[in-house]
Amino acid sequence: MHRIGHGKRPGDEAEAQRLSSLFHHDGGTQRTYQRMIQQMDLQIGRILHALDANGATENTIVIFTSDNGGERYSDTWPFTGRKTELLEGGLRVPAIIRWPGHILPGMVSEQVTISMDWFPTLLGAAGTAPDPRYPSDGIDLLPWLMRGAEPERRKLFWRYKSNNQQAARDGDWKYLKIRDNTFLFDAVQDPLERANLKDRHKGVYDRLVAEWEEWNSSMLPLDPQSFTAGFTGAELADHFGVEGAVDVNGPGSPPQGSVGGSLLK
Repeated sequence: MHRIGHGKRPGDEAEAQRLSSLFHHDGGTQRTYQRMIQQMDLQIGRILHALDANGATENTIVIFTSDNGGERYSDTWPFTGRKTELLEGGLRVPAIIRWPGHILPGMVSEQVTISMDWFPTLLGAAGTAPDPRYPSDGIDLLPWLMRGAEPERRKLFWRYKSNNQQAARDGDWKYLKIRDNTFLFDAVQDPLERANLKDRHKGVYDRLVAEWEEWNSSMLPLDPQSFTAGFTGAELADHFGVEGAVDVNGPGSPPQGSVGGSLLK
């Protein structure tokens, strides 16, 4: 599988020579971001053309996806949040798959999925499955992609060290914790995550918190010396109501800021 990773922005040669790191938050424009998207589209087109030219299209699965939600110049509407956050804008990613002759073009699946599903899905497409001694946390999506199966309810869990973020999804319900702020959302009816229903549906909230704690106890503990990137209010000017930068990664690590927006007023 070919993976298109991070690359420098068009016209960034001077910046690349001047800076040891391109992680700066005082530059860039929407026009530059547009050029990046156009370049990405061009290079993906070259890959697809090469498959056609070599007669490999019918026997090749192409997946377009991302490892996190949008960054500064991304439009994540109708969600709020972005990369490094467990709000929907930080969790939702594009997921497009092409396999001519097997998956109908233009088909849209409503099945809740997560990136780890691609591993058992690709194994299933190859006619095999994960070793039962080492089961995958994902599921094979081919029943939904190829045979139009009805969506099934799933439970998913996340944790992110920066700002002590926690999240769980069960059907339409979503539990979210950011620092000491806790929420229960209907992620389908309220994609902007504005109506905190944890008091109105206390039973659902308490159940999801308990299930998250049970899942977390089965995971390796977070390393107090590990580094998890996040953003400060100064770096994300459209996040209002934020507090000052907080060192969440231990002595000597770069300070990380709080997650902003009206949720943390």
